[in-house]
Amino acid sequence: MQPRPVPEDFSLKETRPHLGGGKIGGDKLTSTYDLVEQMQYLYVRVVKARDLPGKDVTGSCDPYVEVKLGNYKGTTRHFEKKSNPEWNQVFAFSKDRIQASVLEVTVKDKDFVKDDFMGRVLFDLHEVPKRVPPDSPLAPQWYMLEDRKRDKLKGELMLAVWMGTQADEAFPDAWHSDAAAVSGTDGVANIRSKVYLSPKLWYLRVNVIEAQDLQPGDKGRYPEVFVKAILGNQALRTRISPSRSINPMWNEDLMFVAAEPFEEPLILSVEDRVVPNKDEVLGRCAIPLQYVERRLDHKPINTRWYNLEKHVIVEGDQKKKEIKFASRIHMRICLEGGYHVLDESTHYSSDLRPTAKPLWKPSIGVLELGILSAQGLMPMKAKDGRGTTDAYCVAKYGQKWVRTRTIIDSFMPRWNEQYTWEVFDPCTVVTIGVFDNCHLHGGGDKNGGGTRDSRIGKVRIRLSTLETDRVYTHSYPLLVLHPNGVKKMGEIHLAVRFTCSSLLNMMHMYSHPLLPKMHYLHPLTVSQLDSLRHQATQIVSMRLSRAEPPLRKEVVEYMLDVGSHMWSMRRSKANFFRIMGVLGGLIAVGKWFDQICNWKNPITTVLIHILYIILVVYPELIFPTVFLYLFLIGVWYYRWRPRHPPHMDTRLSHADSAYPDELDEEFDTFPTSRAADIVRMRYDRLRSIAGRIQTVVGDLATQGERLQSLLSWRDPRATALFVIFCLVAAVVLYVTPFQVVALLTGFYVLRHPRFRHKLPSVPLNFFRRLPARTDCML
Repeated sequence: MQPRPVPEDFSLKETRPHLGGGKIGGDKLTSTYDLVEQMQYLYVRVVKARDLPGKDVTGSCDPYVEVKLGNYKGTTRHFEKKSNPEWNQVFAFSKDRIQASVLEVTVKDKDFVKDDFMGRVLFDLHEVPKRVPPDSPLAPQWYMLEDRKRDKLKGELMLAVWMGTQADEAFPDAWHSDAAAVSGTDGVANIRSKVYLSPKLWYLRVNVIEAQDLQPGDKGRYPEVFVKAILGNQALRTRISPSRSINPMWNEDLMFVAAEPFEEPLILSVEDRVVPNKDEVLGRCAIPLQYVERRLDHKPINTRWYNLEKHVIVEGDQKKKEIKFASRIHMRICLEGGYHVLDESTHYSSDLRPTAKPLWKPSIGVLELGILSAQGLMPMKAKDGRGTTDAYCVAKYGQKWVRTRTIIDSFMPRWNEQYTWEVFDPCTVVTIGVFDNCHLHGGGDKNGGGTRDSRIGKVRIRLSTLETDRVYTHSYPLLVLHPNGVKKMGEIHLAVRFTCSSLLNMMHMYSHPLLPKMHYLHPLTVSQLDSLRHQATQIVSMRLSRAEPPLRKEVVEYMLDVGSHMWSMRRSKANFFRIMGVLGGLIAVGKWFDQICNWKNPITTVLIHILYIILVVYPELIFPTVFLYLFLIGVWYYRWRPRHPPHMDTRLSHADSAYPDELDEEFDTFPTSRAADIVRMRYDRLRSIAGRIQTVVGDLATQGERLQSLLSWRDPRATALFVIFCLVAAVVLYVTPFQVVALLTGFYVLRHPRFRHKLPSVPLNFFRRLPARTDCML
């Protein structure tokens, strides 16, 4: 069957936006904002007022400023009983939406019934100056207040008005006219662009060696002692000591993830398993992490003895007293700086550096990302009886997260924001996600509860697939898998440039290990890595959700691919066909060689005979010929090298051909929340698939056991035949030149079909008759 073509809507499209306002020429860096389209804004900075008239005998007033341009109106906060207020607020009006020729800045007095007019200042937009960074900020000036008849009033207002772009330093914190409908301080804070940094993560290794002089409550039994360690939400325990005494030994490692600043101590408790459901605490100790030694290499650190304390209530005394026993615990505790704490999927890592900064290598380049706009976004929620979307973007690379401002009520938002990262390894991935903001009117809480921001789509770009110093401008489809199938939620326009500072250093990076050397000198187990990655993602999401404004938990988990390890029939089929695609080349070579052996094309077969004779006569040409052939193939394929970055492929992911029940299973919770009959059907299906895998694995084991049985004398006749054959082959190969043997073997393999027969060969018949251990299987 012919493969189905990729739908046009799901393909990557190259765009040609007007970057940098026409200032960019070729691939040369000409300005700070040369990867985005210029957006013109009218900026109004309201600094302060003085000598404002009072409204009563005391001469006090409650002033605030209203900035009005056409139908758009923004207001500052108001002060109570203050005639010389200071606001220092900036208002930004998009030039594309300006509907008037006059800017009106009015000072009003807050009142319960109706706000009183105190004066205003008018500006003709044709006379507003333009400012382009790196020009210094425009100095504000004092303006006399006027009444509605343009007569002078008492009081002055300090203002600065200018035309600028999104490159202006006032842009991030300004009030924007396209967000005029957002209410409340929290709502306004939630729409602004921000930069976040992931907390610095360390692996904490606790090597529990032994304890001494424990005092169990029941002296008449051998204690079953183990150690429990708690760090924040992480809790681990050792096995029960095999030496059941008051001086137990473990020599066991416990691994945790800790984040700077270290807020919680490591709490260790030595406990005795009295009965299956009851443990007695024999002693505790708390260790602040800021005093723990930091290890940067594989050299062991010194061990320490820690005193164990036990809190008991003494009879006849109402207070809790602390009694120190002579019990001690022997441990080696260190913060591992030589590892990279994996908080992302290893396939999409954006940072591979070790934790300790002294071990970092110099950067090899700069990644610049221009988030231009989106098109055709789907309505994500209902408002006033119609669908709406309040979209923002989040980009993550290394420890730096960026969040664009939220564009209110638009299916075609234009952000045009540019961000920069240092690059330390080209084999890393930058991730860009688009979300719908559901916290514009104070909805939800600051810790990520309540209303959740909806995911619109995600894009990944691997830096090693980009040519250096080239600007890539493409429209990426935003694809999301839903329980009813894959759905295109819109398109996002990005401009990407990877600038290399030293080509030699970057090429040298390809010879280095992917992860820091501690991952190879003292490797962690797969189960440890899975557990530690889960803890790291929880810590990162918790810390970022505490920022202001918060980067919410559901956003962080979606960007870090939390849950990607869960079972999915769709992914399993996709991975199987990926393997078949990799083996397809070998299968094609095998089919081609079979055609050569069967003389399908006699001329080609004769040429192969000649080439084979040359290589046998001159064996020193074998490796040069192979590498020259690979070189010529690489040069030939250079003409068809990929010119676009890779993107989400629905056909490769089998997202467009998955059955509804498979998708429902993929979106099921863990543990399952489906009905018993559905779970039974899925379990039976999984058993059927596992049965086929079991059969294939058994067949592979059978072939390996037949090889082992050649010399095991399990079948004495077969082994005797093989041993005699080996002796004869040794004598023949000793007296016969190797080149003659090679030529005869090659001619025999390439013999004409007239000299072949359809029955299996003698060696294959002999091999298939060898015994395997399948007879011993129950």
